[in-house]
Amino acid sequence: MVQQAILVVDDEAPMRKFVSHNLKAGGYQVLTAADGSEALKLASEHSLDLLLLDIGLPGPDGLEVLQAVRRNTQVPVLMISARGREADRVKALDLGADDYLTKPFGVAELLARVRALLRRMTPGPKGPLPTYRFQGLEVDFGARSARLNAHAVRFTRREFEVLAFLARNAGKVLLHRQVLQAVWGSEYGDEADYVWTFVQRIRRKIEPDRHNPKYVITVAGVGYSMPPPENAA
Repeated sequence: MVQQAILVVDDEAPMRKFVSHNLKAGGYQVLTAADGSEALKLASEHSLDLLLLDIGLPGPDGLEVLQAVRRNTQVPVLMISARGREADRVKALDLGADDYLTKPFGVAELLARVRALLRRMTPGPKGPLPTYRFQGLEVDFGARSARLNAHAVRFTRREFEVLAFLARNAGKVLLHRQVLQAVWGSEYGDEADYVWTFVQRIRRKIEPDRHNPKYVITVAGVGYSMPPPENAA
């Protein structure tokens, strides 16, 4: 079985050693970098399955590395930082991170987050599903693609997973926790800002008026909903 490759980027040697040791014990192949420049070099030279990226790096910081990586790849990115404020998490997620882990953290939490991010397929029903269509928006679940008014819309992997889960359950009101656990994994439940951030990113790409959305609707104090498809029976 081919080992999944993870790049660990942190300027603190003890943290790199701690994370690397536990990932290797979990069966992963691990590369390490101590600064942003080294991280970008390794990311360009290797096929990675996951990037663990500290924010506070010398040279290009973690957010700058994240932006550079996102221009070329959709590799899952887990940000690691001592900054635990919601605003910091939202900023990282908005720039393209998939998850955010605040220092200090335990081995069990680290490995759970890694496993969740490495699950490539969104949990959902087996077998083909009909394409979701509503007022010019098309979500093709099999092809993992979307179109708006016949034009392709480019989503990140995580953005599409959120949109697809909402579209598969169109006509229902979905709780923040339901979206989190379906897309990120059963280990999640309290990170409502994750869902809010990705919904805003999706809306920027498909809504004619983000302040009055017609595709992804906010149900105040509850969660989100999408209108039933036009091709519904």
